[in-house]
Amino acid sequence: MQIVTESGWFVYLEVLYFLLTIFVAIRIVYDTDSISKTLAYLLLVVFVPILGVFFYFSFGINYRKRKMYSKKLENNDDYSDRLNKRLKEIRIDFKQKGNRIVQENRSFINLLSSSAMGEGPLLVDNQVDILENGESFFPRLLEDLKNAKHHIHIEYYIYEDSEIGREIEAVLLQKIAEGIEVRFIYDDYGSRSIRKNIARNICKHGGEAFAFNEIIWIALANRLNYRNHRKIVVIDGIIGYTGGINISDKYDNRKNDKNDYFWRDTHMRMEGTGAYGLQYIFLADWNFCSKQSISFSKDYFPKVASNEERKVPVQIISSGPDSDVPSILYSVLKAIQTAKEEILITTPYYIPDESLQLAIKMAVLSGKKVKMLLPGITDSMIVKWASESYFQELLESGVEIFLYKKGFIHAKTFVTDTGICSIGTCNLDHRSFDLNFEVNAVVYDEVLAIQMREMFVRDCQEAIPLDLKIWNKRSKWQRMKNSLVRLLAPLL
Repeated sequence: MQIVTESGWFVYLEVLYFLLTIFVAIRIVYDTDSISKTLAYLLLVVFVPILGVFFYFSFGINYRKRKMYSKKLENNDDYSDRLNKRLKEIRIDFKQKGNRIVQENRSFINLLSSSAMGEGPLLVDNQVDILENGESFFPRLLEDLKNAKHHIHIEYYIYEDSEIGREIEAVLLQKIAEGIEVRFIYDDYGSRSIRKNIARNICKHGGEAFAFNEIIWIALANRLNYRNHRKIVVIDGIIGYTGGINISDKYDNRKNDKNDYFWRDTHMRMEGTGAYGLQYIFLADWNFCSKQSISFSKDYFPKVASNEERKVPVQIISSGPDSDVPSILYSVLKAIQTAKEEILITTPYYIPDESLQLAIKMAVLSGKKVKMLLPGITDSMIVKWASESYFQELLESGVEIFLYKKGFIHAKTFVTDTGICSIGTCNLDHRSFDLNFEVNAVVYDEVLAIQMREMFVRDCQEAIPLDLKIWNKRSKWQRMKNSLVRLLAPLL
């Protein structure tokens, strides 16, 4: 009987791993749709043996997005047609010929309302309030929830079993007891702490709650990659909320004893037809994850009475694996192009693709001012090093970069001198543009643009401006970290 020596087994394992690496490399080339991401995965698999392969099979391997979400994409088109039909029934004035800001940004509006971008209509007759941090957002949300008369729809990436989470749960259970319809979508990864308590309690008391992309081990990579990063609340079809704030105590700075640092974020409340756009996204997501077919009835899209205080036009834009194009990325690129003199950008994660980095540099070289507010304190050192790898060329082009030092800035906003304001859930990184389900609200209003600009200036007073000369003096070790992590940027 032939005995295989220890060295013989080692040779067999080497050959087996070599064949596995070849197989994975072929799979990466076949399955990955961008050159930069393909190269990043190949480097990881080749230079980080075993762990690289494990990482790819855990997080990288994907079925084609269209294969996974083709039915949702078809349904979204149908829901869009239903929404537009409802808007025609209530005779919304899409043209807004008397609104100077709308007319000056007509090409931007046309892009967002094109069929390729999801046909997001211009929704008028809105009162819009910008809410800074959880201490402004949570009390307003609780008040609106308590006053709900017909339905409450909630869709959240992170809903924690926390003090504010339980406070909202108590209101929802009370409204269910009053006969109000309560529907709740939670991301199965981001909100995993509430699966067996808050979500179950809502169902137990007569509401409905469903996990979005429930995590199943056999499809782990696909389920982890395609997360629902949206933050949506719709109340009675008239009041809507979206922005960067999740349901967690750390977003409320009144509870600083529970926080590691000050948490700076921005959310938006709209009252009027703008809620229709959020309602449309919610119902499309609801029907997808619940396998139901909630109709687009007038109960969910009620007629909104015209009001002199509610004249702000809003467009809701979504993107994700169920979109034909990266709609939110296109909106950012178009805003940079549309700005005449200035664009102010705030994001917690800046890992751009080539098109965004180039658009920002070209804007500055064209004579426009571009100012970016980014975290000086971060919740991820890897992401921080990756972001820093893009600073050199931005600074050399003339972009002004400010690093927020009061705490962690989590807001995702931009504002232009032409009156375009955007608040939403989308970060400026590969994951938000390519993998996550996201939503942004775009507002066309001079007063709100001034308000957001003032907010940006205040935040910059709590930040440190980056100086190119000082940046060039950073250590060789720092440069090496930035360069190495830059190779993995498409995977972050």
